[in-house]
Amino acid sequence: MAGSYRIEGSYYEACNCQAICPCRKQNGVDLSGLAVGIAGYYDDNEPGSPWRVTIYVDENAGDDQFESLGEIFRGDAGGNMYFTGNFSEILAVKRARIVLDHTAGEERIQIGKIAGAETVRNVDFDGTVTCGITGSDHPGQESVSNLYCKHGPLNWDYKERCGFATELTYFS
Repeated sequence: MAGSYRIEGSYYEACNCQAICPCRKQNGVDLSGLAVGIAGYYDDNEPGSPWRVTIYVDENAGDDQFESLGEIFRGDAGGNMYFTGNFSEILAVKRARIVLDHTAGEERIQIGKIAGAETVRNVDFDGTVTCGITGSDHPGQESVSNLYCKHGPLNWDYKERCGFATELTYFS
């Protein structure tokens, strides 16, 4: 189903990569109002630091929407979402209840009862903060964040780690 897509919206992550974004459409399939969460891990001591991820698609997505979002976030739809090139293993693409709050300084994502991340407080910094995932052309706000995941091999609970929020646009 490869074809053109455009995704834009607010972005929030917490260290160990919790990435989300609200989408618009792909190949005529309306994706607006749906959310995607990615939980994953990598090990810098492993050659190439490969990423192993699970992609969570909004439980409200119809079958065509689920397939389109899976294709985009697996990296199979091309475009400028370069971080998908780091995925060495996609553990699963699953439906989940995803709750997002992009209120500045209060960002939060909840993926069912298995994963979540939330801003504890923003970091004061006099300069530009960017993230490798969204790219240096998307400056944003760094935060101190808590995150957890309890889903198969994705199992962690971190307090007061790095978070990042910005706006993004991806397209093919």
